[in-house]
Amino acid sequence: MDFGLSEEQELIVKTVRQFVEKEIYPFEEQVEREGSVPAEIAQSIKEKTLDMGFYACNFPESVGGAGLSHVEFALVERELGRGSMALNHFFGRPQNILMACKGDQIEKYLTPAVKGEKMDALAMTEPGAGSDVRGMSCSAVKHQDGWKLNGTKHFISGADHADFFIVFVATGEDDTPRGPKKRITTFLVDRGTPGFEVRDGYQSVSHRGYANMVLNFDDCFLSDEQVLGDVDGGFAVMNEWLYATRITVATMCVGRARRCFDLALNYAAERKQFGQQIGKFQGVGFQIADMITEIDAADWLTLSAAWRLDQGLPANREIASAKVYASEMLAKVTDASLQVFGGMGLMNDLPIERFWRDARVERIWDGTSEIQRHIIARELLRPLGA
Repeated sequence: MDFGLSEEQELIVKTVRQFVEKEIYPFEEQVEREGSVPAEIAQSIKEKTLDMGFYACNFPESVGGAGLSHVEFALVERELGRGSMALNHFFGRPQNILMACKGDQIEKYLTPAVKGEKMDALAMTEPGAGSDVRGMSCSAVKHQDGWKLNGTKHFISGADHADFFIVFVATGEDDTPRGPKKRITTFLVDRGTPGFEVRDGYQSVSHRGYANMVLNFDDCFLSDEQVLGDVDGGFAVMNEWLYATRITVATMCVGRARRCFDLALNYAAERKQFGQQIGKFQGVGFQIADMITEIDAADWLTLSAAWRLDQGLPANREIASAKVYASEMLAKVTDASLQVFGGMGLMNDLPIERFWRDARVERIWDGTSEIQRHIIARELLRPLGA
């Protein structure tokens, strides 16, 4: 792996960072205060991203995307991580799983998503099934030339703006030596489909303005043409297209940690107590040293996992390591930064308390820290027969 960035990669970093500083930072306080993103601001961010050629930059050129490598896309996400999640949502990175679209699905879902004409949302989590994906109770039953869906999904990010949803549901069950095992199928569901309701979710302390929604299905009829991938093949498309999304969480954690660290570093160099800058006291200086060390470690761990994907190498363990380390690093950095700022760190006059609150969810979504550690241990032990 080359530890240096090419000129093109340096330009990507510079371009996205300038965009975040100019188009995201100025509206963060408003979104934090109001709890939502005004439609005109969302549209402006979306249009400017399209003009730059960065919309759907995680998709190959063959379908209209920018064709960035995994490392390059990780750099984009790292810079976006510096800004509000609610606002950078409109920078536009559709779910890669849409690459599984076939036939008419390409023109109806994939192409409009890449062009920014439609927005998608991924629906997997349920009130009774989070980390245990196979424990989902939302189900679809075959009905003549289609399916009838029933059940509930919750914690669905981006659902308030989505035009269609990528929904994972149970479509059968197999008996195995370890007990019943549900078969999972992925469906493409349009907003406004009869029997399908999108309603407000819960108020979260993390990422205000980035709403989570509840989806209800009540005898919602879908045609066979709305199956994404194969019937009972939900895990196949999931494993092919979704497992790398954990890198996104890791990279955004790195970006947010660097922004928070920069504020703490400057404050430590300016704030004086007992006649000198507080950064000269070991109690603060050592925290600064520990923060940058852990940020750099998470950064390289994340980029190396993305590099492995670019090389076609197995990366499941490395991605899990990056996700768990970066998300836990962010928690430490935001907490240490708040400590450097002292009482002011808890005041909403500064963004430190927001970074601190936002950091908490990163250890939960896209696979909890416990699940990541399970993946790491499993990948190491299986070859040894354990």
